[in-house]
Amino acid sequence: MSAGPVAAVAEADDPEVPSPSVGPSKPRLLRVLGPGLIAGASDDDPSGIATYSQAGAQLGFGLCWTMLYTLPLMAAVQMVSARIGRTTGRGIAGVLREHYPNGLLQAVVLLLLAANILNLGADLGAMADALNLLLPGPNWLYVVLFSGICVFMQLVLQYTRYVAVLKWLTLSLFAYLGVVIFAHVAWADLGRAVAIPRIDLSNGGLTTLVALFGTTISPYLFFWQAAEEAEDLRAFPNRRDLLHAPEQGPEALRRIEVDTLVGMAFSNLAALAIMVTTASVLHPHGITDIRTSAQAAEALRPLAGPFSAAVFALGIVGTGLLAVPVLAGSAAYAVGEARRWPVGFGRRILEARAFYGTVALATLVGMIISLGAVDPIRALYWSAVVNGVIAVPVMTVTMLAAARADIMGAFAVRGPLRLLGWVATACMLLAVLAMSATAALP
Repeated sequence: MSAGPVAAVAEADDPEVPSPSVGPSKPRLLRVLGPGLIAGASDDDPSGIATYSQAGAQLGFGLCWTMLYTLPLMAAVQMVSARIGRTTGRGIAGVLREHYPNGLLQAVVLLLLAANILNLGADLGAMADALNLLLPGPNWLYVVLFSGICVFMQLVLQYTRYVAVLKWLTLSLFAYLGVVIFAHVAWADLGRAVAIPRIDLSNGGLTTLVALFGTTISPYLFFWQAAEEAEDLRAFPNRRDLLHAPEQGPEALRRIEVDTLVGMAFSNLAALAIMVTTASVLHPHGITDIRTSAQAAEALRPLAGPFSAAVFALGIVGTGLLAVPVLAGSAAYAVGEARRWPVGFGRRILEARAFYGTVALATLVGMIISLGAVDPIRALYWSAVVNGVIAVPVMTVTMLAAARADIMGAFAVRGPLRLLGWVATACMLLAVLAMSATAALP
């Protein structure tokens, strides 16, 4: 059973409390990193790795610019989400429940739940395929093993230890930075491709562009980071929501900014490394159709060497162990807040039975999907479609809520952050319209 309520964390361990040995202008980076880092790293889940691999293999360096230009947009939306959680003490679903029509809340939560479960299934299948490359065995056994590990972490580990495990798992993204060393990259060509946006107007090029936007800016990350900020109010006893403790605002917002910017930059750098690797190794050899992340690892083997393929495959397993709990957890937070359940990994299992049950059930259904109830490739496709569709209303409502003084008080989002959030929302709307248009093309 769960280890119990969140243990009181010493005030000195709270990253919002300036360390006596480090000046307030120089926060200890490792102490500050938390929800933003985990959200950013989980964005590069096995499904995302497959999308980035396909983009590099199909179009070479052609879409590498997206990782530079989406960075401020995704960082803005995640920062807004985090500020909602830290300011109100509720996740996004909790805010929607209190201030918006019930029909909108239920529709958003249902779509998020469906998208997360489909994504879970695709990720578990990809993790099993990747481990099979390293240690041949029955895929079903690996799927069950990974599902059990993820559920164990969420149900048994104490909250502070669980978060520490997730933070360590973010190191798996360094695998993709390492693989680039063996890719023989044409750095001058890459520099030009990153600096100068170029859009392939073909059906395949537009579809890949839409997939990249949908993979990079995902609704489950909004729910996760907002909910974790609210959860941390219980983990750090000196904290109170900013509505009732506005004096904590400057340090809290500074921490959120650093945490989110580092997390999103890390996420996009790893994604760029994946695209660069497949663009440098697979694209020149005419290997342009990559359907899964494991297939990308297998394709690298004869061209970049077995070590590169093994590191790539290990990265898939590591990012999957990070992303699956985030997918299940964000779904449980959303459902629980919508239903007014006690939520949070810091609560005892008996205290939050429905919340933990949702975590386990979401993972179980995802496991069934990966075992063959639904074709994993179709699951990946439909999760991307649903994520893209629900991102627009979720981002719209999130931006509207973040700007309302009756919700956010003196911490209502204004200025450049608000502008960037709306630009991100507009880009996602255009992505959905482009997805619809390309789907209608013969």
